[in-house]
Amino acid sequence: MSLTVILPKNEYSEKLKEILSPLLPAGSTLLDPVEGLTGLEGQKLLFAVALDESGCSLDYYRMLSALRRPGGGLLSGCTGAAIVTGVGELYTKDVARDLVLAANFAGCAFIGRPLVEATGSLRNFRVQAQIHGTDERHAFQLAMEELIARLLYWPAPPKVQKLLALHASVRSTSNTLALWELVKAGLSREIEVRELCLRNNTVADCNGCAYTTCLHFGEQGGCFYGGPMVEEVFPAVRDCDALVMLCANYNDALAANLTAFVNRLTALFRQGRFYDKRLYGLVVSGYSGGDLLARQLISSLNMNKSFYLPAHFCMLETANEKGSLVKLPGIAQRAAAFGRSIGA
Repeated sequence: MSLTVILPKNEYSEKLKEILSPLLPAGSTLLDPVEGLTGLEGQKLLFAVALDESGCSLDYYRMLSALRRPGGGLLSGCTGAAIVTGVGELYTKDVARDLVLAANFAGCAFIGRPLVEATGSLRNFRVQAQIHGTDERHAFQLAMEELIARLLYWPAPPKVQKLLALHASVRSTSNTLALWELVKAGLSREIEVRELCLRNNTVADCNGCAYTTCLHFGEQGGCFYGGPMVEEVFPAVRDCDALVMLCANYNDALAANLTAFVNRLTALFRQGRFYDKRLYGLVVSGYSGGDLLARQLISSLNMNKSFYLPAHFCMLETANEKGSLVKLPGIAQRAAAFGRSIGA
């Protein structure tokens, strides 16, 4: 098996190439995206981006521009992962989120935990180095080796049979839930759907237990603080094949209860990874900024909590007044098509 490594060039990319090359399987291809992103359909892609002192890379931004152009099919059928390195301590994860969102909307799926990012000091590998009994540089290399192996041998996730939809909205006034109803119309009848509302103090936020406490309760599938999160939400997450986050965008951020869900999910994450569960999102904004929430879903649930990110994972719409969502031109057709894509 081989990979296609997409490596935008700058003064630091050669060093990243030197580190990566010995880790790649025989037959892998190094591609300079400036030469074009064509003929990549169906391939395993490893994006490798080296940032300069300002946290930028001009060739990377040219690639990002190509990925963001309308059409959305440059990377159809591809599965990807990413490595981002920096000279300073900032922007590596920010660049990675932008990259994954753009590539995903261009047709590329991403494995759970698809990112290895290294700041200039490598201090973000201190804990991993302690776990492995080595130094930060070797821990970085081990992380890249593990990522490449998972990408190479990543199995297709199982067919969606059970879908869990989470929201924190009021049904009578919510454009987000109105969109969900339209999406449901396109779902296969074979998919069992469960909806949970996280309003009315049903989910207290994470209180930051000591690692050993969280690990102890997580290994038992629970959490020290218990409540509906442990009694109802955790079992539903364990049981589902796909998670749909229904996100109303009021302040360019996930609602507090949805954020609390992500934070509390750490306890369940310690029991096992979510590699075989797909992540989808529906985001409705009153004005603009839906892509900001899509990035939050990527960084928190795909990059951090290890959910698989299918191609075109998120549907973004803009609707302000009550009931205006269902009046958008072509919305029923777009929503039904998104529903049909779930688990396809």
